[in-house]
Amino acid sequence: MARGLVIAAPRSGSGKTVITFGLLAALRRKGHIVAPAKIGPDFIDPVFLGRAAGRDAINLDPWAMTADHQRALAAQQAVGADLLLVEGVMGLFDAAADGHGSTADLAETLGLPVLFVVDADRQSQSVAPLVAGFARWRPGVEIAGVILNRVATARHERMLTRALAATGLPLLGAMPRRPELVLPERHLGLVLPGEIDAFSAFLGSAGQAVEDYLDLSAITALARPLPAAPETPPGLPPLGQRIAIARDDAFAFLYPHLLDGWRAAGAELSFFSPLADEPPAADADAVFLPGGYPELHAPILANAKSFQSGLRAARDKNALIYGECGGFMVLGQTLVDRDGAGHDMAGLLPHTTRIDRPRRVLGYRRLLHEGALPWPEGLNGHEFHYSSAKQLGLPPLFEALDAEGTRQPPMGGRLGRVMGSYAHVISAAQG
Repeated sequence: MARGLVIAAPRSGSGKTVITFGLLAALRRKGHIVAPAKIGPDFIDPVFLGRAAGRDAINLDPWAMTADHQRALAAQQAVGADLLLVEGVMGLFDAAADGHGSTADLAETLGLPVLFVVDADRQSQSVAPLVAGFARWRPGVEIAGVILNRVATARHERMLTRALAATGLPLLGAMPRRPELVLPERHLGLVLPGEIDAFSAFLGSAGQAVEDYLDLSAITALARPLPAAPETPPGLPPLGQRIAIARDDAFAFLYPHLLDGWRAAGAELSFFSPLADEPPAADADAVFLPGGYPELHAPILANAKSFQSGLRAARDKNALIYGECGGFMVLGQTLVDRDGAGHDMAGLLPHTTRIDRPRRVLGYRRLLHEGALPWPEGLNGHEFHYSSAKQLGLPPLFEALDAEGTRQPPMGGRLGRVMGSYAHVISAAQG
């Protein structure tokens, strides 16, 4: 049975992501088969994790998924692997506004120990009460060891080590400041691996740093067997029998568990690249435009005539056409980029989106729809975008509540069997 570990930190920006990449690269180099996973509604980190591990990463979401769903997906992901390595989200106990969905929730659900990554920059002995407080905060969550990051000097490391001895927790290594191990970011998070020059070299450096400064044997020895897998709950039904899915750098935000569920239900999936001006498959009875970064590729998408005419042909055949976030933007009439320039989009829905006046919208959503999609009427999803949409008189696709149950503005729009919104749907709502 595969074993697992969770990588967490006191807060965002502590370095857990780069250390997770390095652990995956180093363990893979030593012959381990490591299955990667990411906690929460993140699309970009899993791409990096998959590149580092040499096998696709999945999302595990303790807010949007039931405990059995999390256990089933974790067990399925770990098949054929020695170790499941799960990267946390934000700080260990940080959750949605209703208090649910933290890294600690996932660790407790799976019964996995936590490797605690602490940014030691600008602190010394105070690291001990910080770690001790986190370790004692929740009895069902075990911090099994500490990794120090951004250690300044050998003297700094000695001070930190002596202080941590009082906690009784093992110190698994101390990573010095490494400016070459900083990833660039953009408005929605990290850039994609294909956009980073010499990403393989970056990954090699991260793996070598982990080998040089962390105790890999001690880390792997802390891993614990995953719980027995329950029967995998049914996923969201397929959008159709033959689903054409946009997939390239402009449409990269896909949850693997949704696609796996559709395949398991017997749907036939095909993929096409709008950036390469490819249309959806002519025999598709459903087209899915996922989220991504269409605003970075707006001129190319505006000139992708085969793609746009293929969408119109699918609409005219009464195929279901569904867009999420970036896909919703592309279904509209115009996309206004960060410089204020307008670009013609597919024009299947009468709205304009713009990102020249950025305003961040972020949070989990409970979504309700009236049969527009072949899914349960209650759904769990997430919203994260800086663009905004001006809509012209369409019925909304979703009524929405936030994690605390506060009503949000109606989301998206639908026109016949063409529909979309800024929500990324994760699962069916329970209860």
